[in-house]
Amino acid sequence: MKEFIQTLKNIWSLKELRNKILFTLGIILVYRFATYISLPAINLAEVGDLLEHYKNQGGNKQGAGLLGLLSSFTGGAFSHASVMALGIMPYISASIIVQLMGMAVPYLQKLQKDGESGRNTLNQITRWLTIGVCLVQAPFYLGSITGMFLPYAQFQSAYYVEPNSIWFWLPSIVLLIAGAVFAMWLGEKITDNGIGNGISILIMVGILSRLPEAFGQEVMTQTGKGGAGMIMILIEVLFWMLVILLAIILSVAVRKIPIQYVSRAQARGGANRNLMEGARQYIPLKVNAAGVMPIIFAQALMFVPGLLTKFDESNTFLAGFKNVFSWQYNVLFALLIIIFSFFYTAITIPVNQMADDLKRNGGLVPKVRPGKETADFLDDILSKITLPGAIFLAIFAVLPAIVHGTTIVQTDAFALFFGGTSLLIMVGVVLDTVQQINTYLLNHHYDGLMQSKLSRTTNP
Repeated sequence: MKEFIQTLKNIWSLKELRNKILFTLGIILVYRFATYISLPAINLAEVGDLLEHYKNQGGNKQGAGLLGLLSSFTGGAFSHASVMALGIMPYISASIIVQLMGMAVPYLQKLQKDGESGRNTLNQITRWLTIGVCLVQAPFYLGSITGMFLPYAQFQSAYYVEPNSIWFWLPSIVLLIAGAVFAMWLGEKITDNGIGNGISILIMVGILSRLPEAFGQEVMTQTGKGGAGMIMILIEVLFWMLVILLAIILSVAVRKIPIQYVSRAQARGGANRNLMEGARQYIPLKVNAAGVMPIIFAQALMFVPGLLTKFDESNTFLAGFKNVFSWQYNVLFALLIIIFSFFYTAITIPVNQMADDLKRNGGLVPKVRPGKETADFLDDILSKITLPGAIFLAIFAVLPAIVHGTTIVQTDAFALFFGGTSLLIMVGVVLDTVQQINTYLLNHHYDGLMQSKLSRTTNP
């Protein structure tokens, strides 16, 4: 505990690091305030009460539950009908599109190799594409609000302007786009002037903002009539800590491939050959190299089976795909995650380029010939470690449904925190931010050591 307190003191003593952390916290505060600014055409004060009353009367429970699920990444802005309802997700979608197009479009490939100027151009393309994504998502969001979650026939008092009017749609679309662009700008400001990756931090903050409410509902349910009591809450918390530990292991697990860089003297076989040994290093291949991207891709496709129920609404098997906790949904979800794990790893880990770079820089894998054999060796190792990583990732993705189905957790909202994209994003962002803070501390310590050595040299 003393070491932890001393670390906090060290962080606070560094002016640059302290300013970065305070700046990041200030931006987060602005973002959270903005999520409570509702669209001008919707009466936010009426939305919560009307929706809760409608659910209690047995109406549209599926729509209300889906609304809560979609709100997890925006910190409730989606369900608040906020100007920030789209959040940072349009920017994430645009980034994924640009990244995938970079594998096939020569112009984007050239920009990826052009250094800083190329990255700036790619960022500008991503920003404009974000607006394009918003132009598609904003009408769909408004349509879901007016058609599914807050139908005008049942919730007339929740609207200041009739939803069929252009004065409802046009200002609302403009404000939703402005909110998404503002969220993107806030994220970039954190990346430039704060600590950590701004976009990821905003997503994590949105997810964490739902945790107190979800945990409170779980406590009330377990301690209420028919609940298991506080002992079950303790078991849930301990199990959740175990899941977090496993998520950390999945995020940092690597397979180290030893490599050796041969010196020029060794290559020539010179007289000092025995005096100079090649420097031994390693290539860290992550077990889960794809991160959360397979889950995001799989979730993007999971709405397709649900659409099939429109052709046969009496089919109970197809109806299961509309429930995120059903076995039909989760079996298909897990299979898609495993497939996308191999796909995304294959297109983002260029083993041929890695082998060429090693050969060009005088590096080699022991007992493996440079060039094509090295590329085949790396590809074989990557395939072997991707399979267990993909299976582990799929288990994490469906763990909320497993926990919910075994009645360990009573509420849907809290069950969603036991795995899936939310937990992996939170773990990844925290690990990345802590690593950046440690880097600042180590650099400051190194600079302090250099200054003290210099002072002893100049002042004997």
